[in-house]
Amino acid sequence: MRLIRGLHNLRPDDRGCVATIGNFDGVHLGHRAVFTRLLARGRELGLPATVIIFEPQPMEYFAPSAAPARLTRLREKLTAIREDGIERVMLLEFGPRLATLDARVFVQRLLIDGLGVKFLLVGDDFRFGHARTGDYALLREMGTSARRDGHGFEVANLHTVTQAEERISSTRVREALARGDLEQARHLLGRPYRMQGRVAHGDKRGRSIGFPTANIHLHRRASPLRGVFAVMVDGLGDRPWPGVANVGSRPTVDGHEDRLEVHLFGFDRTIYGHQLSVEFRLKLRDEIRFDSFEALKSQIALDAAAARAFLGVPPV
Repeated sequence: MRLIRGLHNLRPDDRGCVATIGNFDGVHLGHRAVFTRLLARGRELGLPATVIIFEPQPMEYFAPSAAPARLTRLREKLTAIREDGIERVMLLEFGPRLATLDARVFVQRLLIDGLGVKFLLVGDDFRFGHARTGDYALLREMGTSARRDGHGFEVANLHTVTQAEERISSTRVREALARGDLEQARHLLGRPYRMQGRVAHGDKRGRSIGFPTANIHLHRRASPLRGVFAVMVDGLGDRPWPGVANVGSRPTVDGHEDRLEVHLFGFDRTIYGHQLSVEFRLKLRDEIRFDSFEALKSQIALDAAAARAFLGVPPV
């Protein structure tokens, strides 16, 4: 998959494509249905499928404190999009320049002059451009008008993908994760929920109480799930590794920034700098504050035993 970081990195052979635009946070089954339809239309026209995304996501720019917790970081999102067979991703930096860009100029520069889009797939409620003045009607108007000089594009409406008569959405995935319903999240995503990140140095408090952890900074304002979980971890060899993980701010040690800490069962290698993928299998409990490290240690031992039992790992 080719990643195009901004219009200035377009090459002549990037012109001519079918495209869709959105946040695609989580890359859930609804998004994947969009990609399937886009790829099919691309095959009909003999054109590559391009997904246009923004970084940061628009809500994170306009109202960062009110923006919903991200399901996927950019790296995770790109991995999922690539796995769905998309040939190209156009990544646009969402900042003052793009936020104030006139909707018609956006269409002309990006879709017509830049990518040479021939087919565009968006929702009928899609809004874009300065003050959200661009909409589905404007896209159809400009796409049809530009056809007169051979640069037009067809606009099609996304069809809602539902599960149990409810729309599949990133919001529903967040709600499932927030209440610890990993099975529901899996049904909406079409795969288990995972977080990826690089192992960083921590304060090594876990090691001092007999439970060393791999510390992974989330690099997001807030986590969509919190608590203690039974997990399986990829990135440590040719098979997933079982463990128990805490996601949260670590209130017992007066932590403030959300992070992911994973204790790997029977693992004693140094793995700083390794890129890991943590798959959440079962929520064991909410994150709570303990009165002492001794109480924390006792609870972690219980959590580890519960995770071992669920994952089928023999007790120590």
